[in-house]
Amino acid sequence: MDSNYPTNRPTDDAYLDDDEEPRLPTELLNMPWIDGHNHAHTLSWDDRERYALSGCEGMVMVSSGYHWTPYKPVRASDVRFLWDDAINRRAAIERNHFFRARLGLGIHTGVRIEDPDELLDAMDDYCELDEVVVVGETGVTPSQHVEAWDLDEQRAIVQAQMELARKHDLPVILHTPNTSNSSGRQYRPEFGVPGYEKNYGLSDDPVITGENPALEAVKIDIETATDAGLPEDRVVASHADQNNTEYLMEETKCYLSYTIGHSWLIGVGPADVADAIDEYGPERIMIDTDCANILRTDPYAVKRAMFELYRYGIDTDAIRKVVLENPRDVYGFSD
Repeated sequence: MDSNYPTNRPTDDAYLDDDEEPRLPTELLNMPWIDGHNHAHTLSWDDRERYALSGCEGMVMVSSGYHWTPYKPVRASDVRFLWDDAINRRAAIERNHFFRARLGLGIHTGVRIEDPDELLDAMDDYCELDEVVVVGETGVTPSQHVEAWDLDEQRAIVQAQMELARKHDLPVILHTPNTSNSSGRQYRPEFGVPGYEKNYGLSDDPVITGENPALEAVKIDIETATDAGLPEDRVVASHADQNNTEYLMEETKCYLSYTIGHSWLIGVGPADVADAIDEYGPERIMIDTDCANILRTDPYAVKRAMFELYRYGIDTDAIRKVVLENPRDVYGFSD
């Protein structure tokens, strides 16, 4: 490119070396991607359109969230209402926004659920549905909202779901407890965390204690998958972070999905994903947004991360593997 510009005096361009001009990764502008974990059915129409505008080819809308039930403890009928609501709206969401919307159904252990066996019996039939591509999110949780749920009972509920996943040849999304990289400064307890509409003061005493309860919960989940006969490569550890990456990558065959839709809350972003790719390769790594109507989240997060990963030195083939090929294969979007 001609650098002899007719400027009044030399500009930066007069000193730049033409041989050092970077290759522009224009393929990233139109590269499709799949969000393997969100709650987009709870978002606004405009938020879902933002997914489409930024190239989302498909998504897994997870309806196993206790956050949307107004009653505590939660009853089995409340959770089943959430499943049914997502099923009811899924086709219209696809028609409106042109991406493929699939579902994740599960029993989240973040709050105690009455009559969970009733849900497990029903889940067997729900797993037969073509639109249900994953069980979850689920997994043992160190602390519950309002009422503690005994660890043994939690583990039994998680194992039963994993057994159903094995029976129906479905993967499982684990809700891995996250440890954020915050400064440690706490907000006033009466306000909680701005941007997360949850009454933090209603959390019960943790049922998992010790030096690292978040990592211990993940290890219990992996042991539970083994007991359920679920292969580790059918487990997706969502909310992966620096606290659990080494264990999951070096001691299991699970996929790791880094949640980057609300980095301000959990302290995980594209740099963490890039570090994991550098260390372990892209073969078992994905990213997700976890966007939900109770959180300040970003539907553009994956698209932004694609650019950031390239800026951090990750090549486009690896980016495509992480944002498209892995979730497409794991959740069966290529079928």
